[in-house]
Amino acid sequence: MAEKKVKFDIENGQAFFADEAGVIHNPMRIILDFRSITPRIDVRNQEYQPLVLRHNVVMMDPYTAKSLLEALKKNIQGYENQFGKITKPEPIKVMEKKKGKKSTKATDKKAPNYFG
Repeated sequence: MAEKKVKFDIENGQAFFADEAGVIHNPMRIILDFRSITPRIDVRNQEYQPLVLRHNVVMMDPYTAKSLLEALKKNIQGYENQFGKITKPEPIKVMEKKKGKKSTKATDKKAPNYFG
């Protein structure tokens, strides 16, 4: 039997930093929605601050999702063993504290909040 040669064409996606991630499911798939939220400055419009929201969605079957969960657990454990426990960053704690308080400023009520 002759050996078959295989040629792979690899298409790499662009790097993507996710500020948030959401997970939903249906009977056949686990869906991961990675989001990046970037503010833009528009000097012509001072009333609203434009935000650019990008989504990268990954769909997988439940078995593959469970394998991903195990890989994440192992990698996070290894990361914490090497660099220390992962904790919530201080700026997020401050933002959450602010979010819990009622604001009296009119400008605070207009600003969207994507924490939570």
